[in-house]
Amino acid sequence: MNKEINPILKNLIPFVEGLANTIGKNCEVVLHDLEHPQKSIVAISNGHVTDRKVGGPMTEMGLKAIRNKEYEQGLIKYKTITNHGRTLKSSTFFIKDLEGKVIGCLCINMDITELLLVKNIIDDMAITVEPQIESPQADETYGSNINDILYNVVERVIAEFGKPIAYLNKEEKVQIVKQLDEKGMFLIKGAVDYIAEILCVSRYTIYNYLDEIRDEKY
Repeated sequence: MNKEINPILKNLIPFVEGLANTIGKNCEVVLHDLEHPQKSIVAISNGHVTDRKVGGPMTEMGLKAIRNKEYEQGLIKYKTITNHGRTLKSSTFFIKDLEGKVIGCLCINMDITELLLVKNIIDDMAITVEPQIESPQADETYGSNINDILYNVVERVIAEFGKPIAYLNKEEKVQIVKQLDEKGMFLIKGAVDYIAEILCVSRYTIYNYLDEIRDEKY
């Protein structure tokens, strides 16, 4: 990749493959450089788990963490679903430089699809009173490039409103922009123009929505 990698992150690159090989082929380990969210992956092992490779973008949850500065605690053992419907148990650990600035993150994604199948069989055989309730699924979107993530997240957020774009009122469009902002989508280059086109408003209207949303927080 034609970019300078922070020495701290560079020193962690050998651990990516070693950690993945230690756990096994169903475990993807990814090292992200947060200075370049659109091409953040600087090292990856077992990339077949999410169909990603070096030079790929930050995920939806990673963008959201950057946007909301959710750095103090790692994201541990959260559930995500791949584009192919595989279930992952994921953890994200943020990496800081000597001044305490967050510069990257190490992500571990374990494909537990087969384990859940076995677990469900065992639960079905052993259950006596009530079935065990699965924990809620966390929002996450994987993609081979940053635009795939933007398109998929925008489509999912709009679908939650259950009506065509033409029938959305201003308040609903503001809520859509608010959700997309909270998910870090406006960190993606070209997001304002794309979202404005989808919502059938001008880019200046999107900026006005963002100003209105952010003014409410302060």
